Amino acid sequence: MAENHVSSPIVSSPAREITGSGFVIPEQGTRVFSKYEGRVVRVAVEAGDLVTRGQALVVLEDRDARFGLEQAQAAKTAADLQEVARRIDLVQSETERDRMERLFVSDAVSRQVLDLARVRQQQAENAAAQGRQSVESADISLRMAQDRLDEQTVSAPFAGVVTGLSVHVGDTVLARADSVREDQSLLTLTDMDRLAIDADVAEANIATLKPGLVGEAVLDAFPDQPFRVAIRRLAPVASVEKGTVTLRLDLIDPPKGLRPNMAARIRIPITPAGDIAQ
Repeated sequence: MAENHVSSPIVSSPAREITGSGFVIPEQGTRVFSKYEGRVVRVAVEAGDLVTRGQALVVLEDRDARFGLEQAQAAKTAADLQEVARRIDLVQSETERDRMERLFVSDAVSRQVLDLARVRQQQAENAAAQGRQSVESADISLRMAQDRLDEQTVSAPFAGVVTGLSVHVGDTVLARADSVREDQSLLTLTDMDRLAIDADVAEANIATLKPGLVGEAVLDAFPDQPFRVAIRRLAPVASVEKGTVTLRLDLIDPPKGLRPNMAARIRIPITPAGDIAQ
């Protein structure tokens, strides 16, 4: 009697998934400082305001800056006038030298007189060169003074949302070079259109992770609105303290209302071959 052989069904290994947690982070955000010291006379924004690149944020008053500009303008005017006078002297000295050379050829003047005319022309040429240098130096001083006055209006370096405001009218703020602590900044500006997620996963999973893998994220703030994420890169080092590696994840059609620092949980389905499960 022939035996009936029943083939066993082929069971594929179930896809496993890698999980982790992290936070929404802004890819472009900065603390805004004043370039120069001054007293705040106007705060043009409030926390939560959307601003455009170049928009005025804070206006300072520094009488020394305005006085410095006036001094630089006066010095520039004086340098210009002096340079014009020295150019006139140079033209006159060149004319006199040429005349002495013609007279010398006709034996109307001595070699000594000709040499003196040439020396005077060379001196006038040197003075004219110094005049030009003085004008250039005055131009630089004027630009620096104008920059200092212009910087009394602190503008947005990029379009974004004011996510922190730490200055008030009447405050005296330090120059950026003197602001050694981050809390001495004027405000914090964040580009809310460029958000990502940094999430930590167990370092034991690093062999199966690679850029391009797609997974899912859920925010604590929107638990019923999961959305797709894709690994952009893996951190070059792991955390010794936590035994994790950080992933930078791009957001794919996230829910509206995301904010930096929102907590997120992620899962990345992985097939046995290490490819993303579809």
